[in-house]
Amino acid sequence: MEYFPAFLDLDGKPCLVVGGGEIAARKVRLLLAARADITVVAPAVGDSVAALAAAGSLKHVDRRYAPEDLDGVWLVISATGDADVDAGVYTDASARRIFCNAVDRQENCSYITPAIVDRSPVLVAVSSGGSAPVLARRIRERLEASLPARLGMLAGLARRYRQRVIAALPSLSPRIRFWESVIDGPASRAALSGDVARAEAEIESLLDDAAEFAARPGIAWLTGAGPGDPELLTLKALHALQSADVIVHDRLVGDEVLALARRDAERISVGKTPGCRANSQESINELLIELVGSGKRVCRLKGGDPFIFGRGGEEAEALTAAGLSWQVIPGITAAAGCAAAAGIPLTHRDAAQSLVLLTAHGKDSVDTLDWPSLARDRQTLAVYMGVRRFPDLMTRLIEHGRAADTPIAIVERGTTPEQRVIRGTLGQLNLLAKAHRVEAPALLLIGAVASRGVVAGVSDEVSTDLSQHSPSAASVDDHTYVQAGRAGLGS
Repeated sequence: MEYFPAFLDLDGKPCLVVGGGEIAARKVRLLLAARADITVVAPAVGDSVAALAAAGSLKHVDRRYAPEDLDGVWLVISATGDADVDAGVYTDASARRIFCNAVDRQENCSYITPAIVDRSPVLVAVSSGGSAPVLARRIRERLEASLPARLGMLAGLARRYRQRVIAALPSLSPRIRFWESVIDGPASRAALSGDVARAEAEIESLLDDAAEFAARPGIAWLTGAGPGDPELLTLKALHALQSADVIVHDRLVGDEVLALARRDAERISVGKTPGCRANSQESINELLIELVGSGKRVCRLKGGDPFIFGRGGEEAEALTAAGLSWQVIPGITAAAGCAAAAGIPLTHRDAAQSLVLLTAHGKDSVDTLDWPSLARDRQTLAVYMGVRRFPDLMTRLIEHGRAADTPIAIVERGTTPEQRVIRGTLGQLNLLAKAHRVEAPALLLIGAVASRGVVAGVSDEVSTDLSQHSPSAASVDDHTYVQAGRAGLGS
């Protein structure tokens, strides 16, 4: 974030505009809308500023700018078109810690005026940080077209009822649920249609039943966050993130996904680190029971899909045993997301008749796998959480008849900007992982499909000579390829 967004209360506060032309007039009109006390300093002004001064809407000082014009000012806009004057205003304002905007001179700005959608008291501000004003304007135009004209009327109703609702529902969570019922229900529809009386009646009816909001039980949404790309979240997952009082998330859920959560939601990280016993599944179950039992709405956010190697089933069982409510929100599992990002068709009809999802998270799980079945040809294996068990996987599969030259692909940090796709053969698996220092999260794909779907347009594909890592590697294949980038996911 290059600029901190804020809405300033300028009602009655002294603001200075340096310059009196049409550009200055546009800025003056914005300040007037915010009810600022405006002084314009300029040796000459255009018709617009002159008319506003004659009407008493602002004060015009008929001379060139001087540093003392900043005395007592809260905010200054320099719109002279003169680079030296604008720079001088900015320097003087910075020395006095007064926020300054010089029109079209970003280097002389300590704040930026955004593109504004005005549905007062609702305001939507769009900024590109000064880098692309036309883009910000286009975004504003789309918002103008999509936001109801009477949105401000609905916000005004909420303002009038705010203190009554706080008195009736002093706790935050029930109060949020009340306002969600207003915004998503008939009161909102009535206000947006212009029927204020009906909207007020609907809000009064909800207030009569305010105790019901406080008594509503909690719920856990066992939510799939997908493989990493925030744009792969489902709409239902996004709704859960926006509605939850608490976000309980795993270690590998990215910051971009968490940024979509409700701003005032509590965030609790329960991520497990390989080899570390902290945040056991039992303790996570207990946490969920405690939170939901206290009436909280909890978004239990897991990478991929919560019911595919996400242990969501165990959490659902624990919540059920405690008599608490839960709901599963599926996510795009790593096999589907990472394969798509790598351009690999998991079930290409010329290469695979079946797809097997398996986990190799620990030694015991490796020992209990059905190796003869997994070694069969014409099937794709998608191995989750297997980085530490690559040597065992390679050895066991080859021992049970899978050919050493079976194509494989390691998709590290799939669907994210840091994605790498490392291709080779099953006999090279351990060497590939060591040569490229593969780290979790990484999905391993084994089968003929792994040689298909080379990422289009990838420019940083490099050849790796494995013979330097082990003399025996040359007996399989001396070279493999690493691809960086994503296919088919908007990258």
